[in-house]
Amino acid sequence: MTLRIPTLAARPWLRLRRDDPAALARVAERHACRFPVEDVFDRDADFLYLPVDALRRDEPEADGRPLVFALGRDLLITLEPAEGLSPFDRLPAPAEKGAEAHAGPAAVFYDLLLALNADTEHVLALSGGGLESVNDRMRAIARGRDETGRDIDSSLIHEAMAELNVQEERVSRIQRSQLLLDRAARHLRQSLTERDQALRPHVETLISDIASVKERAGFEHAKLRYLQDSVTASLSAKQNEIVKVFTIITAVFLPPTLVATFYGMNFAVMPELAWKHGFSFTIVLTLLAALLPLIYIKKKGWLR
Repeated sequence: MTLRIPTLAARPWLRLRRDDPAALARVAERHACRFPVEDVFDRDADFLYLPVDALRRDEPEADGRPLVFALGRDLLITLEPAEGLSPFDRLPAPAEKGAEAHAGPAAVFYDLLLALNADTEHVLALSGGGLESVNDRMRAIARGRDETGRDIDSSLIHEAMAELNVQEERVSRIQRSQLLLDRAARHLRQSLTERDQALRPHVETLISDIASVKERAGFEHAKLRYLQDSVTASLSAKQNEIVKVFTIITAVFLPPTLVATFYGMNFAVMPELAWKHGFSFTIVLTLLAALLPLIYIKKKGWLR
């Protein structure tokens, strides 16, 4: 739940876009705020720069948007993607919070981190729902048959693996986002001044919430790894079944082929050709050469 901190009608918050170099230059000149060339943690005499990957609940498949907070004593500046960030647009207006007291940039920073964490949790919930559908498919793969009783085709296993890879990429982005959010929230706690002491317990709760989402993402990632291993094992088992069938066929037909090879040789003297029952002998020998390996394979239980 968003903390309702009283603020002035104008928040101590300045929003910048990456595609507006003129505004960046004005802010650098007026507020001595110069964002790092790379999105990395940095600090100078006036600002603390904290990069974050912002996930959007309306585009869960997209990569995290690079976002940089510049936290100063009296001003918070956000360097946002060119398309902006919808979580920030949904924040309550300052007038909705009242204007009894001044809330510094720390309070705004808290609200923004809270909004980002809520969106990340929403994306994680979507990922969990996707895993349930893959789970159902994995049960069918483990049985070896679908709802109609037909054998599972290997293409379905490849589709399940592809979907799991997509889910893993999403959960990995969530984990990275939560790590950066956790660092930003901890620096916010260290930056609280005397006027922000009322905010401290709420920041502690925020850090716990971020950690819980991060822990849940870790659980989902472990579950994904397990499902990926299961799909790989199912695919290997399917391939082993196919190889086993061809191996048995080869073992059964190789001895008769060897017999046929002997009698296909152009020797001048082959006594069996003059026998009255030479043809019948060859047929029986060929059948025995095929049946004996098959009996041995069945006795060993390799046909199961």
